[in-house]
Amino acid sequence: MLRPLNEKRVRSALSKISDPLSSTDIVSAGLVESIVIKKGNVAIVLSIDPGQVKAMEKVARECESAVLELSGVKTARVALTAHRDAPASGPAPAPAAGPAAAPAPGEPVAKPRPPAAVPIDGVRRIVAVASGTGGVGKSTTAVNLALALRDRGLSVGVLDADIYGPSIPRMLGGGERPELTGDDRIVPVVRHGVKSISIGHLVPEDRATIWRGPMVIGAMKKLLGGVAWNEGGDVDVLVVDLPPGTGDAQLSLMQTVPVDGAVLVSTPQDIALIDARKAYDMFDQIGVPVLGMVENMSQFVCPHCGEATDVFGHGGAVAAAKEKQIAVLGEVPLNRAIMQQAEDGVPIVTSEPQGDIAGIYRAIAGKVMESLELQGSG
Repeated sequence: MLRPLNEKRVRSALSKISDPLSSTDIVSAGLVESIVIKKGNVAIVLSIDPGQVKAMEKVARECESAVLELSGVKTARVALTAHRDAPASGPAPAPAAGPAAAPAPGEPVAKPRPPAAVPIDGVRRIVAVASGTGGVGKSTTAVNLALALRDRGLSVGVLDADIYGPSIPRMLGGGERPELTGDDRIVPVVRHGVKSISIGHLVPEDRATIWRGPMVIGAMKKLLGGVAWNEGGDVDVLVVDLPPGTGDAQLSLMQTVPVDGAVLVSTPQDIALIDARKAYDMFDQIGVPVLGMVENMSQFVCPHCGEATDVFGHGGAVAAAKEKQIAVLGEVPLNRAIMQQAEDGVPIVTSEPQGDIAGIYRAIAGKVMESLELQGSG
């Protein structure tokens, strides 16, 4: 009889890997920050000293090999997070009886493990929309994808996780402060039949958000866990507009809630594609399925003569998707109406529902739901 694949077995396998900076193993040294297991895919995050990245790359490969030997494991990925406050090398102290005792001078302190991902009350599925860099139309894609999912008869929410540059309130045409429930949860703002919440609903649009990393992560967790998404009925799909890049905010989201899949957005430019590949690798390492890629601003079609011009090149994102063996969800042209309608708070899927561009977004939404349903039946 096969033993069930669980965190205990993975930790046991990892405990056989030596920490090159101490005389103990990586588990006892407190380097294993988190383990995520999803349908046979195992993602491990090791928290290391920023000056020991090269030495720990070999350890990461040893971890992957050890975990792959476990029955029931399909893939194993290790991500190295070089935090400045990484745990000191050396064995973790044994738990003391009674009140916690302070460690002796020079004795290492075990780093607390992050909590397991917890589903959001009232949310059935979570789809993250991401890009490796800014300026590629990620938020516009997220909003129009949400509205296209709404048109499929789904109850949809949008979470604007871009703490420094929130744009969802303007794009959906509703930036007023939300109300609170009796238990002090935030009631999402509803626009165009879609629920939404953003730091932009809580901080005036013209005021800069000057926060350090821990404050950003705290705000992210508040937006994830302190919102009454079930107010007026559950949400079938929550679309999360991630900030650009592959930093703490993104990792915090993945460790806090179970994300069902990610949609990558890129323009055809080589620079944007390099960053899109990094975003793909981030999701791959932490075990979140990438549902596909959207090539945004793929062509400019002249409204007068109909001639197509490859302003940023064409097909680059499609080629990158094929390289990574992920689906191409759609190619959205460079069109002034997309930008203008978003600025006006009435995105193009709603303002021009019968238009060609709305049709492209609806086709993307269809492919996203097909991927999610296939995963659910797997």
